[in-house]
Amino acid sequence: MVKPGSKKGPLVVVGEDGTFTVFLQQRAVDGAANEGLVSLLAQHFGVAKSKVTIEAGFASRIKRV
Repeated sequence: MVKPGSKKGPLVVVGEDGTFTVFLQQRAVDGAANEGLVSLLAQHFGVAKSKVTIEAGFASRIKRV
């Protein structure tokens, strides 16, 4: 789950069930939150941004990456 516009962010939290909650400072305007999500997850996993893609949920808080 993605939480755009959060004062906690940038932060990645892993839940007990293995799902990720990502807190982003970027607001969900003009794709800024999606770009922030890709950048933060790439940094979290130590991979290039080009290796991280959003497969589903571009306009939703729940995404498949």
